[in-house]
Amino acid sequence: MGSGQVTSSVPEGSSEFQGKHVTVAGLGVSGIPAARVLHARGAIVTVVNDGDDARAREQAAELEALGVTVRLGDGATLPEGTELVVTAPGWKPDKPLFEAARAAGVEIWGDVELAWRLRGPDAAPWLAVTGTNGKTTTVQMLASILKAAGLRTAAVGNIGVSLLDAVLGEEQYDVLAVELSSYQLHWAPSLRAHSAAVLNLAPDHLDWHGSMEAYARDKGRVYEGNRVACVYNAADKATEDLVREADVEEGCRAIGFTLGTPGPSQLGVVEGILVDRAFVADRHKNAQELAEVSDVNPPAPHNIANALAAAALARAFGVPATAVRDGLRNFTPDAHRIAHVADVDGVAYVDDSKATNTHAAEASLAAYESIVWIAGGLAKGATFDELVAKSAKRLRGAVLIGADRALIREALARHAPEVPVVDLDRTDTGAMLAAVQEAKRLAAEGDTVLLAPACASMDMFANYNKRGDAFAEAVRELGA
Repeated sequence: MGSGQVTSSVPEGSSEFQGKHVTVAGLGVSGIPAARVLHARGAIVTVVNDGDDARAREQAAELEALGVTVRLGDGATLPEGTELVVTAPGWKPDKPLFEAARAAGVEIWGDVELAWRLRGPDAAPWLAVTGTNGKTTTVQMLASILKAAGLRTAAVGNIGVSLLDAVLGEEQYDVLAVELSSYQLHWAPSLRAHSAAVLNLAPDHLDWHGSMEAYARDKGRVYEGNRVACVYNAADKATEDLVREADVEEGCRAIGFTLGTPGPSQLGVVEGILVDRAFVADRHKNAQELAEVSDVNPPAPHNIANALAAAALARAFGVPATAVRDGLRNFTPDAHRIAHVADVDGVAYVDDSKATNTHAAEASLAAYESIVWIAGGLAKGATFDELVAKSAKRLRGAVLIGADRALIREALARHAPEVPVVDLDRTDTGAMLAAVQEAKRLAAEGDTVLLAPACASMDMFANYNKRGDAFAEAVRELGA
């Protein structure tokens, strides 16, 4: 989240936080704005932070100049007199600080919860998106569709734009397109969206949540109190189960999206056309054309699913079909998301460095027929048997990089023994050029060399962006 300063005028003594002892857990992109906002509203703020490095001391000095107390190097102890804890979303629920707060009967909010509670009486409603993969793309598509309908909107939340900025800034919005992570939802008990979507569910962040059940439960919080539509993935029964379990407002509908022909109360695809059988008169007999598959960029299956989810939320807000088409046409995806880099000697080179887990890599691999797969990195406890078994028939070859590549190599040996594998025994950043050169050697005309690592990047690169940049640079060198 962005750490931009938030300013708003609050009459003296009018704030519910006036004189309240609030502990903010964590400096950084969400803690600093939260501390500033609470201090501006008259709270007595103490920030606690595990780290005590040069960056933390610099941030602490800025807050202390405002009159905020900062305690570095001790994020475990609950400051005396604390009446509320506001936490950075990434802090795990089992931290001693939170156990002490719960024992003392002190509420714990995340920055999303704080933003929700600080909304004004005429605040813009939220259209919320969560899921294991595809959140950012879907929220950006949704914002593009809403803008095409002439609505004042922004893509905010886990996407990098602070919800506190959006809620308390001077700009007035008609509606917000909000990306929410499972961490953020865990700490947002009173959030009630206009409509919300869970795109998919696959094992991720289980070390944080403790179990798949807890992870799914936190994702499912996005449906609580929805007013108009709970959007689910018809191909992922777990998302529909979360809708069934949600406590929603009377009249709120379950709306499915599917890559097949939609039934009533669904959006889907018919002969290359995205169609709506949910927000039309007599949905049992009628369907509304929304856009063509070719309007979706790129038109990979998982991205068409993202477009359908975005369209469902926009339609739930009353957006006309023409705006769905125009918004999708206007949308350009972020870098490193199934991005075509170049064609070299009849082989396509595609960067999907953002595919940092097996679920994302599976969707990426499903988009192409004949693939030389570049994979590997930090597995984060993942296993690869299911991914390889599902994708084996598409693989012409595999080039493995990174710290945990052996796990993928072993899965390939079990489920795709005929696929040639190059195991690059190096984790320096120069390994990417070697990987691309090996992939070129394995590829034939008409193939796709696909970087879809199914792993995190931090063993070799600062982040998935740097990994994708290294891939693109290596491809350009190949072409030259």
